[in-house]
Amino acid sequence: MTRPDHVLTVLRRNPDLARLAAGSFDFDLDRAEHGEEVRLASGAPLRAVAGDDTGGTYFICADGAVLYASSEGEAGLIGASMDEALEILFGLPGWHDYTELDLAADDEALEAVFNRTEEEIRGSYCPGLDADRSTLLSGLGLRRLPKRELLRRLQESLLQTEPEFLLVNANEGCAYALLDRLRRPPLWQAVLAPGRDDLVRMRADRNCWDAIANDPVRRVTVLRAAQYDRQPGDLQLLRILLQQEVRRGPTEELRLAAVLVALHGKTEDHTLLQSLRETNPDVHFLLGGFPDSARALTQWAADFDESNYGQDPHDEYDLTWTALARRQGQTELARAALIRILDDTGPRDEALLGSLVHELKALGDLGQAIRARRLHASLQDDADKRGAALVDLASLQRRHGEVEAAWQSLQRAVTVLDGPPPLPPTDQLELDLPKPSCQTFTWRELGLGVRVTEEYFLITQAAVPLGLHEMAQAALRSGKAMLDGLAHATENLRQAAEVAQTLAAPR
Repeated sequence: MTRPDHVLTVLRRNPDLARLAAGSFDFDLDRAEHGEEVRLASGAPLRAVAGDDTGGTYFICADGAVLYASSEGEAGLIGASMDEALEILFGLPGWHDYTELDLAADDEALEAVFNRTEEEIRGSYCPGLDADRSTLLSGLGLRRLPKRELLRRLQESLLQTEPEFLLVNANEGCAYALLDRLRRPPLWQAVLAPGRDDLVRMRADRNCWDAIANDPVRRVTVLRAAQYDRQPGDLQLLRILLQQEVRRGPTEELRLAAVLVALHGKTEDHTLLQSLRETNPDVHFLLGGFPDSARALTQWAADFDESNYGQDPHDEYDLTWTALARRQGQTELARAALIRILDDTGPRDEALLGSLVHELKALGDLGQAIRARRLHASLQDDADKRGAALVDLASLQRRHGEVEAAWQSLQRAVTVLDGPPPLPPTDQLELDLPKPSCQTFTWRELGLGVRVTEEYFLITQAAVPLGLHEMAQAALRSGKAMLDGLAHATENLRQAAEVAQTLAAPR
């Protein structure tokens, strides 16, 4: 970031220029502290360099772009470089009010807005605004650009804020709102674009079919593109995509491919799909209600299409697009969308929160997955479900390096799963009722008991290197007690116990 450092160095070395920047244009190098700890959701570097008198802060990102964060929880990219950001700040004083100005407006209308704002600034606190601007631009080697051009650059930068420059509260993980309300394309457009391109290629050249169909990500994306752009001549390429997708197993995209093929109503496709169902139990279940007769194939597909798919990508479940973005390698696009969805969840979103945990874990963002799982656990009324959610929370916290929090979550999980202690015996006569004939098992004897036991040993292993020896010993004792009560302990579990025992042994 040599150029940003250069222009800032000139400001720092020239107190007169720095005073003009702070006094006339509210870019104050002495206010380079934000009111709360923040970070980019991507984890990329971020450095505060200046602030304004409202509590807002200017940050430089790793590529030199400048991000502004207000004290009211809004943030936006305002320039691709510090040079560009300062040209906008000095050329458009009052720029905060311009984020949504219509660039299609005529010059006279825009100029009236700019003039009105600058007159207010001159009359309020900076009568020498024009002279100060000229001094700063000249002293820093910056350009004087037309105001319409500066406005265009500002709005183009704001539109680039997400996904790469999404700002979040470092402690809570919640995202800052966008600084503007400019219209942005929906998530599905970016995710679907590669598939649309591949669909065009497949329609034009059969030689590319194998390359696209054999690539699991391209295949899924082009299937989604074909869902929203249906042509009668696509049947053969849809068959190729279907035959390749079936190798991956009973996926949602396999069912989509089957429906798209079946909509053509061909007898040979009924035979093909029937064969797939008969040879694979999972596919049999996936294609439920499949007709016995080829004559009913089109209606079956149409019913499935109407209830599950359709032809409007706006109607598709958002997590479909985030999962596909993740598989495409568009990590930040998926992350930003998932965080926004998580921020909007409420008490009625229990199922959604569970899905968000899965997606965030698959993305590798354990911090956000922890936030989602914590909310998910808090919504569980059933003790078994809450306990299981807390066990998973403990696992996520441990993997994220939050070992003490993981230990607390695991202890809470066991308390919840065990439930209240049994009532003490009473002096009332006991009726000689028959005992239940079926054997019952507690959670400790089932799969959840294995998970909790393993987590005890993994927490032991994680606690020792951190010097948390008392915790390590307590977790080891609990794990060994749980292990002794398991009827069928796995070899992996016994190995985890041995490693934990060795690590926690007194030195």
